[in-house]
Amino acid sequence: MAFDSIFKADLFQGQTVIVTGGGSGIGRCTAHELAALGATVILVGRKPEKLQKVAAEISEDGGTAHWLACDIRDEDAVKALVSQVLREHGPIHGLVNNAGGQYPSPLASINQKGFETVLRTNLVGGFLMAREVFNQSMSKHGGAIVNMLADMWGGMPGMGHSGAARSGMDNFTKTAAFEWGYAGVRVNAVAPGWIASSGMDTYEGAFKAVIPTLREHVPLKRIGTESEVSAAIVFLLSPAAAFISGSTLRIDGAASLGNRAWPLHKAQPPSEPFNGFHRAYLPDVLKAEH
Repeated sequence: MAFDSIFKADLFQGQTVIVTGGGSGIGRCTAHELAALGATVILVGRKPEKLQKVAAEISEDGGTAHWLACDIRDEDAVKALVSQVLREHGPIHGLVNNAGGQYPSPLASINQKGFETVLRTNLVGGFLMAREVFNQSMSKHGGAIVNMLADMWGGMPGMGHSGAARSGMDNFTKTAAFEWGYAGVRVNAVAPGWIASSGMDTYEGAFKAVIPTLREHVPLKRIGTESEVSAAIVFLLSPAAAFISGSTLRIDGAASLGNRAWPLHKAQPPSEPFNGFHRAYLPDVLKAEH
């Protein structure tokens, strides 16, 4: 089997695309789709074993992927990473700034180290990757960057550190799009809502118990798939989005809209999900529903 993408098979033929956080979840799915469309994918993350596994999957499916372990919060390491990619693979055509991480906690319980760690991962690391890719490659050859946000539009209770970082990334996306447009560089972002991804299995306690009920708070009455996020990222990287820059595309089934004063109707048959990822698997926390 192969990734069942809606895009033409040679869309990124001859292009090099970096995917941070490519060892799991949305990053893994996006890397598979880009490779299926002809891209040479560079998987970046902190854990070599996860990156190696995804690179092997892509190779088995007939795609081309390489991996490089890097802590994107380390400025010198990011500079060296981008330099190595250029030496070994030539110009960088796309960057998917997907890497991130957070943990549930009320603001009053987050210490300085925890707050700064999440900001460094979800905001500073993405900035460093984008800056180095621009300075070392895209400023000369153009390209497209897609940053990862989240549903933080009405605040992010329980994850205020991540909400602050993602909100900052939204503004960084706009600023970079304006400053770098002269070089033919487009910078956009995606903001997923509740997505059935492996990241759901990292949560414990009360937050874990809430996950199976999330679909009831989505107007489309379901949780999204990794493929639906990947397809949006691929579109923003593609020539079809050639005049789109500085935008953030929400992928949340309209869950970030409305308010409690407008109750949702009782569940009807949910909208039909798109799932083109042949290696996708359901998070354990959702399996009891099926």
